[in-house]
Amino acid sequence: MIFLTVGTHEQGLDRLLIELDRLVEVGEIKHEVFAQIGYSKYIPKNYQYKEMLSYKDMDTYVKTSDIVITHGGPGSIFHPLQYGKIPIVVPRNPEFKEHVDDHQILFTKRLENLQKIIAVYSIDELAVKVDNYKNLILGCKIGNFEKDNFIRSFEKLIIRL
Repeated sequence: MIFLTVGTHEQGLDRLLIELDRLVEVGEIKHEVFAQIGYSKYIPKNYQYKEMLSYKDMDTYVKTSDIVITHGGPGSIFHPLQYGKIPIVVPRNPEFKEHVDDHQILFTKRLENLQKIIAVYSIDELAVKVDNYKNLILGCKIGNFEKDNFIRSFEKLIIRL
């Protein structure tokens, strides 16, 4: 299963929802998909969704999914990492009025350089990243760390940005 989250930011991430819907419709993605769509205006036709999820439900989806696709917010990125899962990250882009600046793009590039995530900067890369997910994660670095180490690592990363 693929779990997609766009977080709770008031600007939508329609281009991601639209592309995922298209890929499911044409059969390029055969996984079951569930999405948390937040304030996005686009309503998916080919997969199930909810606007918002409780933390408990979000945690369940992150734990049980095969692939997590997320926006570039730190909380949403680090959630799957704490379970040893490499997320596919589609950072919000101010060019598409998805955020006020490019901090998600910069944060995503930083984590990509550290080999912690799989990044998608152009939405037409999504299918390739999903199709090759198992091979792409082989090049990523993930540790089994305790929550305290996780928080310390996160804090150090934020300070260096």
